[in-house]
Amino acid sequence: MAEDKAGLAYIGLGNWGTRLTAAAERGGGSRCVRCFARTEESRRAFAETFGALPAAGLDEIWRDASVEGVVISTPHSTHAEMIRQAASAGKHIFVEKPLTLTVAEGKRAIAAAEGAGVVLQIGHHRRRLGATRRIREMIDAGELGTLIQLEAHVFNANRQKPASGWQSDPEEWPVGGMTGRGVHMVDNFHYLAGPVSRVTAFSMHLLGTTRLDDITAIGLEFERGPLGYIGVSQVLSLSIRTAVFGTEAAAWSDADGKKLYFQKKEEQARTEIPVEEGDALADQMAEFARCIREGASPETGPSEGLEAVAVLQAVIESARRAKVVEVAEFRD
Repeated sequence: MAEDKAGLAYIGLGNWGTRLTAAAERGGGSRCVRCFARTEESRRAFAETFGALPAAGLDEIWRDASVEGVVISTPHSTHAEMIRQAASAGKHIFVEKPLTLTVAEGKRAIAAAEGAGVVLQIGHHRRRLGATRRIREMIDAGELGTLIQLEAHVFNANRQKPASGWQSDPEEWPVGGMTGRGVHMVDNFHYLAGPVSRVTAFSMHLLGTTRLDDITAIGLEFERGPLGYIGVSQVLSLSIRTAVFGTEAAAWSDADGKKLYFQKKEEQARTEIPVEEGDALADQMAEFARCIREGASPETGPSEGLEAVAVLQAVIESARRAKVVEVAEFRD
């Protein structure tokens, strides 16, 4: 029944906010009751699609008792203040990644949520993809042996066309696609291999078709010993992959988690193995609803979100200073 579902308000109604709303409908457990965007036209169109009541301002959402939680898909720099306001109003919070752009902002946002006793979940959904989940199972079962190297990239050529508004602002999207997409790979690496100790990064503005960097390359050293690489581009053909190489075998999550490949050390080629793709977006939104109803903690909560921000901030500094940077500089 609708009364049993958590009432959610969606703030930021662009492409990603719309996708999250549709995913929440697939996941069940919540209902869209309010919505807000800066323009009346966006609010009206979203409300007609999802049956929500549009809000003329955020104050309407903060005062509305039917709103138990908010889903925030706004510019990265607004997250910290948005979280603070939502927490002050007693609303549970789902915020799209990254949590914030700096660790200091992230800590203030987390303190606000913890002080209000509300859920804070960060939208790092790619660790939930079927192939990534299966790789984690392989690691836990010892099938890959000792981890030696991790590699990942996220390329998306639809960013080649000049974006408008905040999505074309280097202050909102530092080091190119790293902020909008590459942080997913950071979270995947943390999920699979634990914390990162040091990074070195290069980020280049080569083509000049947008204001954002076109290519970013990052080397990482993990606290447990392995090394890693993340590549991010706004101009290369669509490809999203996470790979893990161990002393006994290697595994690849390819095609954004839709395909899984495996290769033992004595084999000459990798083999595709079946994997349940799943619905990562619906899964995370269903979890948010459960956390609201049951008081559980989300898989990608404050600590996971803050760790991704610490690595992101280290990457930004490494690219700026052209040197190896310790993540502890920002984590502490």
